[in-house]
Amino acid sequence: MAVSDKRVAFLLTRGVEQVELTSPRAALDEAGATTVIVSPSEGTLQAMEGDWEHADEFTVDVPVAEASVDDFDALVLPGGTLNADALRLDEHAVALVKAFFAADKPVAAICHAPWILAEAGVAKGRKLTSFVATKTDLVNAGADWEDSEVVVDGNLITSRNPGDLDAFNSAIADKLS
Repeated sequence: MAVSDKRVAFLLTRGVEQVELTSPRAALDEAGATTVIVSPSEGTLQAMEGDWEHADEFTVDVPVAEASVDDFDALVLPGGTLNADALRLDEHAVALVKAFFAADKPVAAICHAPWILAEAGVAKGRKLTSFVATKTDLVNAGADWEDSEVVVDGNLITSRNPGDLDAFNSAIADKLS
């Protein structure tokens, strides 16, 4: 993987599903990319295992209100019900997602994270997948939803859940190579 010159934003907030942050981040870090946590949260944020168990805390590198698409080569959106629900209500997070699509840069979203694609108005006409609980919202937003471990539609990469992380991580690395 030739991603050593790439800078990747991970957009997340409190309630992120820890493994959906740590697995792709570790894969990209090991490949030599620079990964940056962008968030509306300040200081640190609490990750979760599922929706109920607290996991580790992570330091925010860049406030989302100060993040610019010009500073990154790709965007990764980890899931987690609480995380995804909060992000789709944050105007700066939604604006950043829109900016990545407008710049035609890779965006990778897993589990509940594609919710923000619907909010940003970028799901329409896109082939994608997600956690099954968000299927109806994405279909209502005009997406062509399918039940696959990873779906790549141009610069959009989506996966369903933590069981798909190997395929998700590989698809991100392939897109950045």
